[in-house]
Amino acid sequence: MPRKAQGHRLRSGRFSEPGRIYLVTTVCARRRRWFADFSRARCCVQSLREVEDLVTTLCFVVMPDHLHWLLQLDHGELPVAVQKVKANTTRRIGRLEGTRCHIWQKGFHDRALRREEVARYVVANPLRAGLVHNLGDHPLWDAIWLD
Repeated sequence: MPRKAQGHRLRSGRFSEPGRIYLVTTVCARRRRWFADFSRARCCVQSLREVEDLVTTLCFVVMPDHLHWLLQLDHGELPVAVQKVKANTTRRIGRLEGTRCHIWQKGFHDRALRREEVARYVVANPLRAGLVHNLGDHPLWDAIWLD
């Protein structure tokens, strides 16, 4: 019997701390590769930009079936920012596809961090997954440390 995803329970008992750096990972429902399509993946990137009033995005990488997002929480609650990204991504893809869709698993995983070098790990995901041989060939990532 397959195990049911329990991502929605990961934040039980946790609180958000403004000023803290978080590494958030959120996964597509049933690991469907929604973001293997560039137009859909750009919907996710645009949605990240729409929460800049709540967070400062330090870096991100959109993978075919999930998102890694390193951010600093400026104010508010982390789950609110993540939910906005997920809802906006779903809405944008729904408009693109002309139908209602279910993109994300419930919940997300996060780790509060103290050091920025984890950004290298985050953006190198496409290399480790074998999607590209050079990070510059993967167009769906960004980091604030780039000029």
